[in-house]
Amino acid sequence: MSDPALTVVEFLLTTRVYNETRSLDENDLPPRFRQVFWSDTDAADDADETDASSADEPAPPGEINRPLKVTDSVARTATGVEHPWEAVSDLLFTQREEFSGEISLTQPEMALEWYLERVDDEQLATNPTLAYTAEDEEGVTVSYDDARENNRPIQADRVWIDALLSQYFDEDDDAEMLDLVSVRAPEEIEMTLDDLVLTTDQEEEIQKIVKAIEHRDYLASIGLREIGKLLFVGPPGTGKTTISRALAHELGLPFVEVKLSMITSQYLGETAKNVEKTFEVAKRLSPCILFIDEFDSVAKTRRSDEHAALKRAVNTLLKSIDDISLIRDDVLLIGATNHPDQLDAAAWRRFDEIVNFPKPDRGMRSDILEVITQPMEIDGFDPQVIAEHTEGLTGSDLRMVLREAVLEALTEERTELTQEDLIAAVEDFEERDNLKNMDMIDGDGAALTGSADDHDHDDHDHDHSADDGSADTDDAETPPQ
Repeated sequence: MSDPALTVVEFLLTTRVYNETRSLDENDLPPRFRQVFWSDTDAADDADETDASSADEPAPPGEINRPLKVTDSVARTATGVEHPWEAVSDLLFTQREEFSGEISLTQPEMALEWYLERVDDEQLATNPTLAYTAEDEEGVTVSYDDARENNRPIQADRVWIDALLSQYFDEDDDAEMLDLVSVRAPEEIEMTLDDLVLTTDQEEEIQKIVKAIEHRDYLASIGLREIGKLLFVGPPGTGKTTISRALAHELGLPFVEVKLSMITSQYLGETAKNVEKTFEVAKRLSPCILFIDEFDSVAKTRRSDEHAALKRAVNTLLKSIDDISLIRDDVLLIGATNHPDQLDAAAWRRFDEIVNFPKPDRGMRSDILEVITQPMEIDGFDPQVIAEHTEGLTGSDLRMVLREAVLEALTEERTELTQEDLIAAVEDFEERDNLKNMDMIDGDGAALTGSADDHDHDDHDHDHSADDGSADTDDAETPPQ
């Protein structure tokens, strides 16, 4: 919505209708608007203290108190329009109180008519509040139910997540817990599934999970509850973390990430308790994705003769995995390992689907190069040739190669690359690093999907963000420069 006046009028209409319609709740407000009406958000702090809510007490997670009031500062934060009042001051149905600075509608019916004449269906479908009040208007094809269903739930908002965590955990007493788990809101994840280059089997697996989430009630009604526990296996840099985060972005779900290496840290005291709390967090944030990285740490600990407390923690982890359910708890569990050969039978049988992430073949490497070079100027670029020179490299490795080529060109004051720059960067990369060949196992007792032999492009890597790095780490979201 590029018209500033239209954007501000939508915001004014939304707050007006929401204030007057008590049957509407927080999930009827578009995320871009509701974020400013949390009393503990930065946006609210920038505005007058009384703008966000009339209540004296902060709104608890999941609640936004009426009445919603709009001033220039609140509207600026919600809409991105630098001067909101100037954008709408010439309209006949707007006014601003000089003393309080509040902007409001004098004739809401006229404002709605003006808005509907200019807004397109795609934009209206993102606002359940206005879809509710407009669905009976002539010419409106957007239904309230559809807009509501497509609206991201408030539980996926960063402010809601932070409010929940602050109420649920004490920063001092639960410092170990906060080290063990991190939570990303979907809007904090830049990559999308459309940005990824996937194998056919990986795409099919994602589609199955998406359908399972959409039809949870049906699956529960037929007694199919053991579903929604995936194990991603493959070498570092093949996109296990990235695809998991992209799925969270696609589904609009919080992403709860756990590093199991933290469990074996000597600095963690009440580890079993922390494991239990991790799963409690996921259930409280549901629907969400719970991503458990470095799952091979389980097997390492189980084979060790030391640290009985850690062994108890691992047993707690396995039991917690058994007890959590996509159908019952609205939690999709994804485990990831770079070392599937180190997993024992107890670990394997916790998952209903095993998805293979092998290193990309030549066709896949070519596709990856085409995706990650889109914002770059490269004279004579031939991704097929570069793909032939990069056998054994992962998507993450290819991004490192591109980064090296870009930096080398900048030392010569060039922002346009050449094919020769890329080939030279490949050679430098191979000289610097001893690439590790990690062979995928066949998976005793578990069938692997996404095999490198089942179609022309095999593994994946993705978008305009870096892959999951050398070990599926947080570096996955650092864009190549």
